[in-house]
Amino acid sequence: MERMGGVEEPRWPAVVALVAVGGLRLALPDSLSFGPRWLLLAVVLILMIPTVLARRRKQYRANQILGYLVVGVVTADMLWSLTLLIYALPEHKESPLELLGSAAALWLTNIVVFALWYWRLDAGGPNAREQRGAHVDGAFLFPQMTLNAQAKKEMGEQNWSPGFVDYLFVAFNTSTAFSPTDCPVLSRWAKVLMMIQSLIAFSTVILLAARAVNIL
Repeated sequence: MERMGGVEEPRWPAVVALVAVGGLRLALPDSLSFGPRWLLLAVVLILMIPTVLARRRKQYRANQILGYLVVGVVTADMLWSLTLLIYALPEHKESPLELLGSAAALWLTNIVVFALWYWRLDAGGPNAREQRGAHVDGAFLFPQMTLNAQAKKEMGEQNWSPGFVDYLFVAFNTSTAFSPTDCPVLSRWAKVLMMIQSLIAFSTVILLAARAVNIL
């Protein structure tokens, strides 16, 4: 796959996000984890090695597939832990403090995981966005995309393209305001993912409220 001229998008924010997901897993009790708590972090670090190497060797297709794999692993782990939390709630197996910590960790994990999916899927992913240079079409209508050519030139944004932090902002708003706020959603797949993310975030909040009422 030949590369065209374009601004190279930094990958370190996504790497930090993946490590953070593994770190958040350490906050969960063993009863809400698949295997030992350190397992997810170890798997993420192991999968990141060939993912990074594939990109450095310009094997962009392999990099994309491995990227989907590692995000899929953290997504499956999050859903597993959330399911265990739902089943554990009526049985009162966890203390109120453990429940609060677990729900908070899963709420934050939900934000990061979906930010990773948006980043990986929008406009073909980071590799494809780099290849095209300026970002003018995608699943999300970022404010920079609505500027005319003159405004972009004056702001120095002629080759603007979204990075991981932009998608993290969208995911954060989806879990807090249950809407993308300043970034309209254009694609159906993105709308479906955002509905799923909002549902998970809302369910986590409801679980906490229900437990709090029960405690009171």
